[in-house]
Amino acid sequence: MNTVFYLILGSFVLWILFKQFAPLKGLRSLTPEQFQREAKGNQVIDVREVHEYNRGHIKGAVNFPLSQLQQYIDDIPKDRTVLLYCQSGMRSKQAAKLFVRKGYSNVAELRGGIITWKGQMQK
Repeated sequence: MNTVFYLILGSFVLWILFKQFAPLKGLRSLTPEQFQREAKGNQVIDVREVHEYNRGHIKGAVNFPLSQLQQYIDDIPKDRTVLLYCQSGMRSKQAAKLFVRKGYSNVAELRGGIITWKGQMQK
């Protein structure tokens, strides 16, 4: 009985981990150099919390915290390229899932988050 329970529990944990870290269909993961090139003329969104954004953000980025993204997502045209970033890449991937579910077809995220960024920042 215990063995079956642990097998089911282990399978469930593996499934959750897979869903969390598996590549997202339709999401491009960009290097900082690629992100910087594509940022020109496209919608750049910082999904970190306001206090993180205020400490410094990529020039031209708007702040829609992941915790509040549902409130803003319908204001962003679906025909625009959406570039997302956060601190390390985890929250931007969650935000990307939301954009893809809402029908956005051109979504990209900064691989490794802002900690990999070497471009211009502003406060």
